[in-house]
Amino acid sequence: MTNEKLTSTAAVLLLALSASLTTIGAFSPTPLNRLTNQRSLIVKYDVPSSSSSSSVVSPLGLQRRIVYEKESNQTGLFMSEDDDDGEANEIDNDGEETASTEQSSSDVEADAAAQISSYKSSLNPRRSFSSSSSSRPGSSAITPLDVTMKFGGSSLANSERVDRVAHLIQDRIRPPPNEDGTPSDEIPVRPRAVICSAMGKTTNSLLSAGEMALEGRVDVEALRTLHLGTCRDFDLPERTREDVEKLLDECEDMLNGVRLIQELSPKSLDQLVSYGERCSVRIMAARLNQIGVPAQAFDAWDVGVVTDDNYGDAKLLPSCIESIRGRFSSRIDPNVVAVVTGFIGHNTKGRITTLGRGGSDLTATAIGAALKVDEVQVWKDVDGILTADPRLVKNAVPVSKVSYDEASELAYFGAQVLHPIAMQPALKANIPVRVKNSYNPSAPGSVIDKIGNPERMVTAITCKRNVKLLDIHSLNMLGAYGFLGAVFADFEKHKCSVDVLASSEVSVSVTLDKKQHEEDITELCNDLSKFAEVELHRDRAILTLIADVKRSSDVLATVFRSFSAHGVQVEMMSQGASKVNISFIVREDQIDDAILNLHSCFFEGSCDVGMIEGGELLADK
Repeated sequence: MTNEKLTSTAAVLLLALSASLTTIGAFSPTPLNRLTNQRSLIVKYDVPSSSSSSSVVSPLGLQRRIVYEKESNQTGLFMSEDDDDGEANEIDNDGEETASTEQSSSDVEADAAAQISSYKSSLNPRRSFSSSSSSRPGSSAITPLDVTMKFGGSSLANSERVDRVAHLIQDRIRPPPNEDGTPSDEIPVRPRAVICSAMGKTTNSLLSAGEMALEGRVDVEALRTLHLGTCRDFDLPERTREDVEKLLDECEDMLNGVRLIQELSPKSLDQLVSYGERCSVRIMAARLNQIGVPAQAFDAWDVGVVTDDNYGDAKLLPSCIESIRGRFSSRIDPNVVAVVTGFIGHNTKGRITTLGRGGSDLTATAIGAALKVDEVQVWKDVDGILTADPRLVKNAVPVSKVSYDEASELAYFGAQVLHPIAMQPALKANIPVRVKNSYNPSAPGSVIDKIGNPERMVTAITCKRNVKLLDIHSLNMLGAYGFLGAVFADFEKHKCSVDVLASSEVSVSVTLDKKQHEEDITELCNDLSKFAEVELHRDRAILTLIADVKRSSDVLATVFRSFSAHGVQVEMMSQGASKVNISFIVREDQIDDAILNLHSCFFEGSCDVGMIEGGELLADK
């Protein structure tokens, strides 16, 4: 068969596909935000002429180029020839590429048909890859997981980290082959949204800039250096650089306003810190497009993130999930990665708000719940949830699976895990959350779901330092009515919150963390002393075991054997209502040794006092 016939065969197949896609409305140019000045992102795919082509390969298996063109009514599949360096050049829509004469007629037809079939299947809402190089051994097809992916500031600290994260996303979409050339066993993903925090310490820098403005100085040069330097490092499109610079100019103008009026309200502060995330997503989306991953930057309010009016610690409105779902279904192509600002949103008046601690994680889980993804991935700088703080316990290891309750208790008592509020949307939608390491993507990470691992005796050990222990004893005899009510009325009066509590009919012991103001604690003790004896003990710590309380007798037996052997005095003990934690109050100067000894017993197989299991002493080592 001649070259002309080979070309004709491939062209006929492609034209047929184009017509079918136009009929069902499955493919259309996707409008970008103002980063591209109202231009359309046209993703152009080529049927490879040989398997040795060095062109960029798309996640869908076709050679791809990103071309920006003015808005038009054109739809369909565009063909072009790729440059080796991946740069996009304008071409005619009817440009074609001749198939290699080294291939036989049947090879060319089969290759073209396979590529088109793969691409068509990839456009379905639940895509599946044909059995080819993207399939796992022994599997006829792979259905990619729909995910949302969140990256924190440390993962995006500088241009090198941004580039690594962009390629990490690309590799998750189409996992590269193993080192020996065999297909990867990793299941590919389809990122419905990538949620980005501000780059590095940008949020802290903005807060410092606000304080400086109140003192009469305005300086955003460090922010310009970081963000515009990153744009230059990647040689991002001029429109992206202009957009980032415009945001930084707006930020500087706002700080000058703060300098002049000498006021920085919570509402203004929320707008000030928002510039970090807004610059970050524009840079990330532009970099993804550069390496061949279709992406579009969005401010969170543009995808439906709506909050209440509590500036600095806003809560998502109940209607937020439906709002997000509606925006994604009507405005966002599921095959384009939506790069969304974390941590920020709009209230119903259109004012910028921030979501408080864990805000970016909350954005990721809320979008994941709205889109009913298969998994929410939170990328941090550790290999998942660890059995203890690795800064203290060098042998701490990742925990493969924990329940939502366990993760919440870990976070509350000091572990660097998702904030309990951030997990609520995923919990309600029964969507697992996977914590992974952006510095070590091959690590499996930790999965948070409803079940966890019920076979485990102890999941992790954590602690809270620098707490105060308050012992309150009633001055009346047994049966005094209203004692607990009077105690907690005073706590409410002085806005003092309690970490851990243990009580009896005539006494209460509670812990107060370091966030409580000394004046408030002093006034609380004065009011309590009117009807109770009050003792305040400083320099205490809370040691918490996340454990299976059904096996609490074995856990406690091992713990107290260890405490007794090493002279650790327990001043208070409490078991949480969640039934997954047991807490001990000890002197702060004993907390490190207590954790190290217990970690050795429960996780390292080297217990110097012997483990108790099933009521029996297993070993003395």
